[in-house]
Amino acid sequence: MAGTLRFKDRNQAGKLLARELRQYAGRPDAVVLALPRGGVPVGFAIAQRLGIELDILLVRKLGLPGQEEYAMGAVGSGGVRVLQPGVPGLMGVTAAQVEAVTRRELEELQRRERAYRGARPALALAGRTAILVDDGVATGSTMLAAIRVARSLGPAELVLAVPVAPPQTLAALEGEVDTLVCLSAPPLFRSVGQWYDAFGQTGDEEVQDLLAAAWHTREAERQQPKEDTNHATTADAKHDDDGHRA
Repeated sequence: MAGTLRFKDRNQAGKLLARELRQYAGRPDAVVLALPRGGVPVGFAIAQRLGIELDILLVRKLGLPGQEEYAMGAVGSGGVRVLQPGVPGLMGVTAAQVEAVTRRELEELQRRERAYRGARPALALAGRTAILVDDGVATGSTMLAAIRVARSLGPAELVLAVPVAPPQTLAALEGEVDTLVCLSAPPLFRSVGQWYDAFGQTGDEEVQDLLAAAWHTREAERQQPKEDTNHATTADAKHDDDGHRA
């Protein structure tokens, strides 16, 4: 892990992360799992540089009834649900309340999944190497839920790759994944956006466009001779000169 590093934008952050993930270049079993919305531009840059698949992992927090800021669990892509220890029962929450909150959040998650994924099949990670990506991590609560959702889908290896996060959050997440890659771990950390020159909101349209471009690229590569595709992706990963540190 690096000390302190600023990024021009999410695209540059993804290119720099791709350098640290070059051992996964061209691997058909590897998939970049981006967290919408801000993680998608980062994940897109990584997937393009390494010549591997890009997909998304959607996570919705299950807020405690009446105190929604406290997470009693999360639901994620594929309908997977992860509950905190003691739920139901925690702070008096009933099984019926847990189910009601779960249904509501699953409906929203499925709406977003349809908007982003369209007719593409559901996420499948069993036996694969999943590289979980976001544009940064602050407290780590959402990322922890994403890690647990991803883990429940059965990947052979789970990698967490983020441009920036505070040291204490990284320490808490490190034991949850097989490999952790973080470019910058500043001790004085207020927010993720603090470490970017440009950190505008990523909209649904941008997410849809990036996913469509990535999936079109992968489909085109499948139609090429295998040896040509592997050669190109490996070469791109080894000879990338575009992602300069800010």
